[in-house]
Amino acid sequence: MNIILLGPPGAGKGTQAKRLIDKYGIPQISTGDMLRAALKAGTPLGLEAKKYMDKGELVPDSVVIGLVKERIQQGDCAKGYMLDGFPRNVSQAEALDGMLDQLGQKIDHVVCIEVPNDELVERLTGRRTCRECGAGYHVKFDPPKKDGICDKCGGELYQRDDDNVQTVTSRLKVYSDQTEPLINYYDNQGKLRRIDGVGDIDEIFGRIVAVLG
Repeated sequence: MNIILLGPPGAGKGTQAKRLIDKYGIPQISTGDMLRAALKAGTPLGLEAKKYMDKGELVPDSVVIGLVKERIQQGDCAKGYMLDGFPRNVSQAEALDGMLDQLGQKIDHVVCIEVPNDELVERLTGRRTCRECGAGYHVKFDPPKKDGICDKCGGELYQRDDDNVQTVTSRLKVYSDQTEPLINYYDNQGKLRRIDGVGDIDEIFGRIVAVLG
């Protein structure tokens, strides 16, 4: 089973991805991980990607598609795989479809975890991190025993710059602008599985499993 995982920042994709890996025995493939592995191994595509990254430029779609192609032909993908963070737009989705067609493969399900924006803002802006040990908390969902103090080491808790309301709102808008056409693209193919991402983690996982069958 080949899956694409979509969802805005704060939707809980990471949590659900771990559970999907355990249940279905398929690897989670992110472009970041693939790029790091290709760079470390010094593969031709990794070196090609490095040229762009060294200049601070985006790695072209053609190189990323090449990396995905190499990765999904590895042994651990025999039962399927889960793409996370790729494709990001319709042109990448079209290139992915073309490449999979050549391999005689296809995407079976596109799981889109949906959460209302006001809830996402609350989830993301409530995050706090310890300056000393890096432990994470949430003012509402996972608060420390003492306000502003880390339970583990007594360090000061702070809100990261990218977790303030303005930055979070901007990130959510970028996601919406980029991803809405992608959602429509897969909806038109009959592959989109909309998942209500509000509620208990187990409940949400149950909804995903129900649509994957």
